[in-house]
Amino acid sequence: MSCGKGEKMDGRGRCRNYDKEYARDHASHRAIEQRSERNQARAREMAKGTVHKGDGKEVDHIQPLSKGGSNSDANTRVVSRHFNRVKGDKT
Repeated sequence: MSCGKGEKMDGRGRCRNYDKEYARDHASHRAIEQRSERNQARAREMAKGTVHKGDGKEVDHIQPLSKGGSNSDANTRVVSRHFNRVKGDKT
């Protein structure tokens, strides 16, 4: 099976246009804002010493940013990477 122009085969044998997906999911103004807020939360926790690079922990927003949650300390907590990925954008 061959993919069309601009597409690449993913690990499951499906053709995907990664450039188009990136533009859709990561380049919007809101996506850039939320990424900046997530980075700020991580930097705050690193300054406190609660997370370190490569430790497998992530800063979770209890009320997700995508659902109107804030970036305040009261809305963030440190959790394992696995827990945060399973939780997704649920509260």
